[in-house]
Amino acid sequence: MTTRTEPQDLLAPDMLADPYTGYSRLREQAPTVTVTLLGTPPAVMVTRFEDVRAVLTDTRFVTDPELAGGAASVRQALLDQLGVPEDLAEYLMRNILTTDGADHTRLRKLVSRAFTVKRVSALRPRVEEITARLLDDITAAGAGGRPVDLVEAFGYPLPIAVICELVGVPEPERAQWHEWGRVLTSMDPERIPAVLRAAVDHVHALIDARRAEPADDLITALVQAQEDDGDRLSDREMVTMIFALVMAGHETTAHLISNGTLALLTHPEQLAQLRAEPQRWPQAVGELMRARGPVQFTQFRYPTEDVEVGGTVIAAGTPVVAGLLPANHDPRAFDRPDDIDVRRDTGRGEGHLGFGQGAHYCLGAALARQEGEIAFRMLFDRFPDLALAVPAAELSWDPRPGFSRLAELPVRVS
Repeated sequence: MTTRTEPQDLLAPDMLADPYTGYSRLREQAPTVTVTLLGTPPAVMVTRFEDVRAVLTDTRFVTDPELAGGAASVRQALLDQLGVPEDLAEYLMRNILTTDGADHTRLRKLVSRAFTVKRVSALRPRVEEITARLLDDITAAGAGGRPVDLVEAFGYPLPIAVICELVGVPEPERAQWHEWGRVLTSMDPERIPAVLRAAVDHVHALIDARRAEPADDLITALVQAQEDDGDRLSDREMVTMIFALVMAGHETTAHLISNGTLALLTHPEQLAQLRAEPQRWPQAVGELMRARGPVQFTQFRYPTEDVEVGGTVIAAGTPVVAGLLPANHDPRAFDRPDDIDVRRDTGRGEGHLGFGQGAHYCLGAALARQEGEIAFRMLFDRFPDLALAVPAAELSWDPRPGFSRLAELPVRVS
């Protein structure tokens, strides 16, 4: 078996308009297919659940192309197309998301204590307080039957507030992260370099402020770690760490909340099940992450040697991308995979790949699950008559590479 000879453009109109059908077609076509993105060099997408999980957990697949014999970096090619200057590109090329082995372990250890189940559980009252305040605002905005966009009024503000508090971004400076995230995921070469520079300068300023005035936050902990042992963390690594955590910590959770809310509004029998059995909300978050998770595929990986996947030998240094969306809808792994079933028994563990697997498993998975559970439960408890303000077929999706993101979610709360 061989991969496709004609690459599938992941930004083709049909893939953007209906990614579930598009990625399912690729999965049923073959275990591995050749894809391209914005004209980048062809890469191999792995499409089926067991193969995707194997790639994510196999240490022969690395995120740093230099470890794979100096393979051509797809990430670098994308940054070149987006006009990102070399001095800024280094902040995106090497961070906790793009390092492997000992470097990755060192960086992950420095921040993992902030995302332990115990620490996340301690945040629950604050997450509930933030959620309640946002729902109060939505109540006021939706008075008299006025439509409210839940993406802007709820999906984004909640995770931005939570991750910024955890990391140490002052409240007056949080809203700009939403705009920065919007631009940096837009693939707009006219705006990305300037926004990226503003974000990097902002994080440098945050670090300087915590050096002068420590606080109970992650930035202070990283500053202290550097002062205790400078070899553990460089200034650039600290900036890239904070940047990656804030961006990843709000973008994906925002769209888990938005996508999941839409899924429940369009599957009223599932929502009724949760209202009858509210103890299932945590389980429902896992099912919504599987069936409507915001991330379609992972960052690029590179095999350090020839590796066979799904009957295809992938040569060392070949760019490889793990298809999370097609894997999570694989009928080989799930009964009725395209159905949303909040009572689905996934067996041991999560039973899905929405948060990844292996060394690069989502650092904030526990926090995202908690935010999702609180957001969904409190939203539907507060607004028992919550309904879409437009037909679901009229909703539009942002054409962002690798993401399933609603452009807006207009609802009526009464």
